[in-house]
Amino acid sequence: MLKALIFDFNGIIVDDEPIHMRMFQKVLAEEGIRLSDKDYYRLYLGMNDKDCFTATLKKDGRRPTAKDIDGLIRRKARHYRAFIAKHLIFFPGARAFVRRAARRYPLAIASGALRSEIQYILRQGGLRKCFPVIVAAEDVRNGKPHPEGFQKAMRLLNRKLSLRLKPEECLVLEDSLEGITAAKKAGMQCLALATSHPVSKLKKADFTAKGYKGLNLSFPEAR
Repeated sequence: MLKALIFDFNGIIVDDEPIHMRMFQKVLAEEGIRLSDKDYYRLYLGMNDKDCFTATLKKDGRRPTAKDIDGLIRRKARHYRAFIAKHLIFFPGARAFVRRAARRYPLAIASGALRSEIQYILRQGGLRKCFPVIVAAEDVRNGKPHPEGFQKAMRLLNRKLSLRLKPEECLVLEDSLEGITAAKKAGMQCLALATSHPVSKLKKADFTAKGYKGLNLSFPEAR
């Protein structure tokens, strides 16, 4: 029986995957590295900032230090924050769906985005109170496809709300292939939205939908 929802953030609530890609491209270009749109969606979508920068620099034959990566993350965060201050885009129906879901289920976010970015956007969209638990990039050692983020989100829901959730009672909303893998590794059900990949590539998810239009809160048992 479904008892909680755990949302990814970028590509699920806010339509900013293309923005993140542009910010990665901008920072990497400053380092003399070209990242194509195709490679971003094929190789790096679903990674957190740390893993993406580390992977792209190593692919270019470099050996970045932790200090190097932290500097790149901060630069990208500044570019991203400046952009979303003027261009904040939620997916059609996302805010209404979150508000309906929050009246029925406890909600959490488990994302590879920075906490400051998540909280800023949720406040701007009037959704911050809908999520008693937020697990951000800074809160985990392992990014997706590792299940750590989803596992921690469930533990925090149990602790903060005095619940006894089991993995199979949680439904994850994801858009990335790495996120779907992480949800399944965590033993959770997964609803994949075709916001970043076509439905045909989301077959590992339990359920799929093209977007929030017509999406209700009555989910059958996972196959």
